[in-house]
Amino acid sequence: MTSRSSWWDPDYHADRRPLLEMRGRIRQAIRRRFEDAGFTEVECAALQISPGNEAHLHAFATERVFPDGHRKRLFLHTSPEFACKKLLAAGERRIFTFSQTYRNRERGAVNVPEFTMLEWYRAEEPYSAVISDCVDILKITAAQTGEAVFRFRGRESDGSAAPERMTVAEAFRQFAAIDLLSTMDDQGTPHAGAFAYAAGASGIKTAPDDRWGDIFSRVLTERIEPNLGIGRPTILDQYPRPEAALARITSADPRLAERFELYVCGVELANGFGELTDADEQRRRFEEAMTIRHTIHGEAYPIDEDFLAAVRQMPEASGVALGFDRLVMLATAAESVHRVMCTPPAD
Repeated sequence: MTSRSSWWDPDYHADRRPLLEMRGRIRQAIRRRFEDAGFTEVECAALQISPGNEAHLHAFATERVFPDGHRKRLFLHTSPEFACKKLLAAGERRIFTFSQTYRNRERGAVNVPEFTMLEWYRAEEPYSAVISDCVDILKITAAQTGEAVFRFRGRESDGSAAPERMTVAEAFRQFAAIDLLSTMDDQGTPHAGAFAYAAGASGIKTAPDDRWGDIFSRVLTERIEPNLGIGRPTILDQYPRPEAALARITSADPRLAERFELYVCGVELANGFGELTDADEQRRRFEEAMTIRHTIHGEAYPIDEDFLAAVRQMPEASGVALGFDRLVMLATAAESVHRVMCTPPAD
């Protein structure tokens, strides 16, 4: 094979076929696990009014043309989250989906513009329950391959082992020598100047116009993530309030949110929340994120008013989004997600 786009080459496909068969077995095993636990599998429409309202996620835009010629701008979702939460508002209590998901400006070994997201929600169940789901999924996946060790670029992680638990603040202190909480006030308001000073003292370069979130992402990428999920999986927990996205704030500390990420072999595999159900606070966060997006990228996505209305009647819930292609890649020691996708997206 001379290029990655030639996935249909018979010899290359024959080489990949065992990985694709394993993908199917892993998917079936995970589906059985959720069904046995009383979950309902759902399918979510990809065309949405808003693709999501995070400042640095980029969507694919399209246009619907009605029979009378009227036109309306729509987007392919960057996550099935909005649709799933509307189903929770409608009365569903345990749901999961294998959803085709779309994110623009993505390219690399673990990032592609179209991929499969495994997403699930538990209504009226604690944040700890979905963390336990993640641990089970790793064990189920390891059982399907017959080998507990996940591999990626020379790193290994025992998927059957109890995960390491670490707060974000602990990780910043251990791997970057930064007191993260000191860069926010007592209510979680971020101070970019304090963060820039702390990052500089640790040898991390910043720019004068960097926002708090820019510095956070840089430190996380350069210093933290390469050390996570090595030897065994890592649950990185209690994200700072400015990185709360759609997560609720912890009752113990207003600076922290009920958000975690699962790492295996230095790769972020899953992102989970104790879900925010305060529609007014959700609107405030969306508007803030879209202001940042407009400043940086020159555009902002619309806010889905229907979603905010659903949030007002949505029950307390916890949920997780897990990159299914990445899971299969790690479990089969493939060098990229392209190797484990039946038909990799056009490049």
